[in-house]
Amino acid sequence: MNAKSLQALRPQSGFTLIELVMVIVILAVLAAVAIPKFVDLGADAKAAALSGVAGSLTSAASVNYAARKVNTANGVTVTDCDNVKNALQGGLPTGYTITARTITAGEITAGTAISCTLTQTSTSATATFTAVGIN
Repeated sequence: MNAKSLQALRPQSGFTLIELVMVIVILAVLAAVAIPKFVDLGADAKAAALSGVAGSLTSAASVNYAARKVNTANGVTVTDCDNVKNALQGGLPTGYTITARTITAGEITAGTAISCTLTQTSTSATATFTAVGIN
């Protein structure tokens, strides 16, 4: 048997050039669609962190109000929006500031919920949280 007849007996294997090009094109399209979704996750993460901290402050203010209403030895006095950070376990995370706003004596007596502003210093983005003043 010669070399040509041996080659004819062996089955051909592998991919054609067209098949390889089509796979590359499909991968390129998938990459073009998927990559932009993952590129700017940092901004979404910062926005989520800001919302999370604002929610934590609202929760801390509510728990503090309830604890202090039951027993004035518990919790902290809240006469300004900035005081709420003292009710937050672990304190306010770095990179955030609370805009000062005095809670009036009438608001404290009535147990009025007021809106306070939280600022993320790295992005200057703001969120609001609710505080209830208590002596």
